[in-house]
Amino acid sequence: MFLANHPNFKRMDELSEKKVPFFFMTDFLCENILVYTESELDNSGLLIDFQSFSNAKQKDDLTTKTDFKSFPETVEEFKKGFVHVQNNLRLGNSYLTNYTRKTEIATNLSLEEIFYHSQAKYKVLSEDFFVFFSPETFVKIINGKIYTYPMKGTIDASLDNAAEVLKNDPKEKAEHYTVVDLLRNDLSMVADDVTVDKFQFIDFLKTKQKDLFAMSSEISGNLKPEFRGKTGSIMQKLLPAGSILGAPKPKTLEIILEAEGFNRGFYTGVSGWFDGENLDSCVMIRFIEKENGKLYFKSGGGITHMSKLEDEYEEMKNKIYVPIH
Repeated sequence: MFLANHPNFKRMDELSEKKVPFFFMTDFLCENILVYTESELDNSGLLIDFQSFSNAKQKDDLTTKTDFKSFPETVEEFKKGFVHVQNNLRLGNSYLTNYTRKTEIATNLSLEEIFYHSQAKYKVLSEDFFVFFSPETFVKIINGKIYTYPMKGTIDASLDNAAEVLKNDPKEKAEHYTVVDLLRNDLSMVADDVTVDKFQFIDFLKTKQKDLFAMSSEISGNLKPEFRGKTGSIMQKLLPAGSILGAPKPKTLEIILEAEGFNRGFYTGVSGWFDGENLDSCVMIRFIEKENGKLYFKSGGGITHMSKLEDEYEEMKNKIYVPIH
């Protein structure tokens, strides 16, 4: 969909065909794609802590009390882009659009402290630039089989029957169905026998601010012969991740760029670790970036024609947290 001939997609193919372990990271628009072998990581300024790989050292427990404040835009400011998105949804230009915002935050923790003390499946620190602590797997490739886990729909876990409310909410359900359908179609480009193995299962996300439930599904398929051992070619087909873009992809991207008015950069990009055989990758969400000496937290959610302004504004704010207990 973007920059199909980026040289680092080719490099990823070459390394995976030779079974050389590497880490990769791409920004949202696939304009900036970084690839590092294990030895190259030493001078990359990156600290990585995935389930399948870590180059981070053990750190002592955090002794300071976490101070974390956010300064969200007003609902009126949020509304400008929201209305643009909904107008396009009504015109049929998109079925689902992921609308994200940039919120200034203040904390007594450094990016490095946030990296070391956050609890998350996937964490990366880019020195003095950004940190993320993502709960969302993008794709895993295990023994020639590819899996993806779209995460769409969150709710405050303290609400009565929160998990059931989330599963049965018409808007959240519609959003989840759309993303599952999109990801199933995406996977079909690189895999055969694509099936939805698990549908609408609930993850629990514990945070300092509030606990959340998030809704995910599992989709899998058998890699087509021409994509086996070609990590770069697979990513080229699948990116950007459907769960943080929407559907259909090309038109929805246009809507996002018009509605958001800021550069997502590496936020909502994808990063992954190839261990020589298998791949584990994540969507780079729950993202804090340093810009001109200030910190910004980027967050958002999927908008459908059923979305209500106040609910989407609250969801965007709910996702501004650090998972430090």
